[in-house]
Amino acid sequence: MLARRADRQIRRQPACSRTPARPGGNREVSKPSGGAVRRLSGEMKLHCEVEVVSRHLPALGLRNRGKGVRAVLSLCQQASKSQPRPRAGDQRGGPSPACLLISTLKDRRGTRYELKENIEQFFTKFVEEGKATVRLKEPPVDICISKANSSGLKSFLSALRLAHRGCDVDAPLSPLAPVKTSEFEKFKTKMVITSKKDYPLSKNFPYYLEHLQASYCGLVRVDKRMLCLKNLKKLDLSHNHIKKLSATIGDLIHLQELNLNDNHLESFSVALCQSTLQKSLRSLDLSKNKIKALPVQFSQLRELTDLKLDDNELIRLPFKIGQLTNLRFLSAARNKLPFLPHEFKNLSLEYLDLYGNTFEKPEVLPVIMLQTPLTLLESSARTILYNRIPYGSHIIPFHLCQDLDTAKTCVCGRFCLSCFIQGTTTMNLHSVAHTVVLVDNMGGTEAPVLSYFCSLSCYVNSCDMFK
Repeated sequence: MLARRADRQIRRQPACSRTPARPGGNREVSKPSGGAVRRLSGEMKLHCEVEVVSRHLPALGLRNRGKGVRAVLSLCQQASKSQPRPRAGDQRGGPSPACLLISTLKDRRGTRYELKENIEQFFTKFVEEGKATVRLKEPPVDICISKANSSGLKSFLSALRLAHRGCDVDAPLSPLAPVKTSEFEKFKTKMVITSKKDYPLSKNFPYYLEHLQASYCGLVRVDKRMLCLKNLKKLDLSHNHIKKLSATIGDLIHLQELNLNDNHLESFSVALCQSTLQKSLRSLDLSKNKIKALPVQFSQLRELTDLKLDDNELIRLPFKIGQLTNLRFLSAARNKLPFLPHEFKNLSLEYLDLYGNTFEKPEVLPVIMLQTPLTLLESSARTILYNRIPYGSHIIPFHLCQDLDTAKTCVCGRFCLSCFIQGTTTMNLHSVAHTVVLVDNMGGTEAPVLSYFCSLSCYVNSCDMFK
């Protein structure tokens, strides 16, 4: 009786479940990965930009537009009258003919392309950049894909290869139906959030965002989901409670504008100054925070054109600030600056605001810290810096690297470490900026500048500065 029951149970199982397992373990089923390939109810879709180029155009003397449009690519079930419908209980009735459906916001029904034995060639040289081209035989067109998630694109191309060979795709195919308008929300490039209730807690930000504003949301740290937005150009996190910045913000390689106004920041890390922001960041707003000093490496953000530091607790500016040669707008009002660094004279600004700082009167007598002869440390440090000999923590101790990074620059252009003469003088701010906001209520436009001299001769030759 037990044998008969077992025999009946085996007969009731679908044929696909009675496939014998291979020796050594279960069969592995590959699953596409990547954020841009989505499976909604088992469907596989790719969000990207697409341009369909006819190969007949050159023969007719015509050119394609050269610009893609936002689209959703879907692998769909191709209707076939000769193919019987699968019976109830069958999971898969065998390999199903598949087609490619390209849908846009203007044409949500989409355009269908057959795939079985219809793909002439794949061009995947730039697949890591989210680009690929699929060349079809009929019609003779090239489907150019761009701005796709690279891992998602690879998975989608693998599915296309299977469909071309007539194999069964490892995902149920979508019906030939119009794409929902909500699918195109993935293509949003701008998102503005100005309250806690509107902040997304359970879903990700649109992958293609280029401008994200999340103000008045009570954030105490930078949301890790924002750091996955590789196309982001403008990030506005003003009016929050952020105390520390994640160094991974530097991985946003296209970030041009960063607004951190009105937060609780106490520093700006060296890691951010040495990240890819060196090549991309144009505008930085750190006003209304609690920053007391910026690191020496801040001057490595040489693409900066706009810098706002108002309403902090700054007691000094980076003494190599003159290396920010692209800087045009600088505002550091209402801080605690006693003087400006000597390299401030190298700036060429259009707008400068230093109102409300506690500038001190220049000292009459200089501070002399000369040593004769020079110490070995001082002499070697000057030689390394003057000859621009490369150095790093893998070559010399880390504390020596820090000493070299913070070396003073003499008015003659040479460097000094701990052996120098220090003096202060006044500078008319109109010499570095076209438009200057008055530094005090008395209508003044002058500020004290701190200068260093590597030797007594340099000081004597420049003594007219102190008259």
